[in-house]
Amino acid sequence: METLEYKTCIVCGQTKEEGITVVTEFICSSCESEIVQTTTKDEKYPFFIRQLRQLWVRFHV
Repeated sequence: METLEYKTCIVCGQTKEEGITVVTEFICSSCESEIVQTTTKDEKYPFFIRQLRQLWVRFHV
């Protein structure tokens, strides 16, 4: 029987099963979809930039 692997999303902080791993961090499918559809004029754009900056910081430390 296959065991499910749950990871914590760096964007929403929720534990999810499906998503992508970028460098060493997990982004859930719903956040990935929302990020892709967000324009630079969207209110959530700065939030996504702050959250995704963690990828760069953790990779370069």
